[in-house]
Amino acid sequence: MSTSQSASRGKIKMKNTHPDNNIGSLARLTFSGHETFQCRSLWLKKGYNFLQAGNTFSQPDAVVHLGVGKNMVSSIRFWMNAFGFLSETDELAKYLFGYKGKDKYLERIGSLWLLHFRLVTCGIASTFSLVFNEFRREHPEFTREHLINFLRRKCHEQNESFNELIVDRDIGVFLKTYIRPKSKMQNIEEEFAGIFLELNLIEGLEIIEDSISKRFRIASRKRDEIPPEVILFCILSNTKYGSSISFNELLNGLNSVGTVFALSADGLIKKIDEITQITKGIIYKDDAGIRELQFKTKLDRWEILNGYYAD
Repeated sequence: MSTSQSASRGKIKMKNTHPDNNIGSLARLTFSGHETFQCRSLWLKKGYNFLQAGNTFSQPDAVVHLGVGKNMVSSIRFWMNAFGFLSETDELAKYLFGYKGKDKYLERIGSLWLLHFRLVTCGIASTFSLVFNEFRREHPEFTREHLINFLRRKCHEQNESFNELIVDRDIGVFLKTYIRPKSKMQNIEEEFAGIFLELNLIEGLEIIEDSISKRFRIASRKRDEIPPEVILFCILSNTKYGSSISFNELLNGLNSVGTVFALSADGLIKKIDEITQITKGIIYKDDAGIRELQFKTKLDRWEILNGYYAD
């Protein structure tokens, strides 16, 4: 991304009318628009309510309605778009934050996993999508320099210009979204504001003087804390899947649950077992070298998700 392009950070193009259509697709690489603010937990609800009231982010008094500064207004708009929530018809935004929203204040861990999946698979926040889909397989343990070099290569592969300063700032936002600081910072409220801190997806391995991690790790794990209903909802959200899905596709495919959630093979097997136990019409076939999840009936993904929020 060129320096001149950075001046238009607030201008975001919607690729599709429905976020699920982005699953498995490539979008133009974007490394700015968030104004270097990571998404806060309450920003999505705040943004949703703001839009539902008939407001627009470009209106002069948006700072008054949202109760934040001008740069944060732009950042909230960016994150609403990155999660696919700018669309008035988005079902997930309404499901979580609407009048009868299931988790308006994101108090349940399953909601955070849902949002992580949505953010990565929408593909608008490019670093998030590329790290979980590709980079972590090349570098399970990595430095900031590793990630910068990887993103430089992706820009060159897609014939897009590369601005290291902008990309480095974007990486900082990415890391603060997932990693808790190891020691007290000058602005502790700012540092603990990342929406996905509770997921423990990224580990800081080596700490330098200012308490910022120098090396990081995204390891594939069992992730027992992810509800099986959330896993199944995410599988059913991919309209490119048919009535049977290979285990390898679920584990390693682009924007698959195994890829986005950094699941180990054993972890995915366990999730599949849990899914087949709680849902009729799904079987897992493992014989003669064929491993696949098969759907014998059509399932409503929202009814599946209701099972989790009914607890």
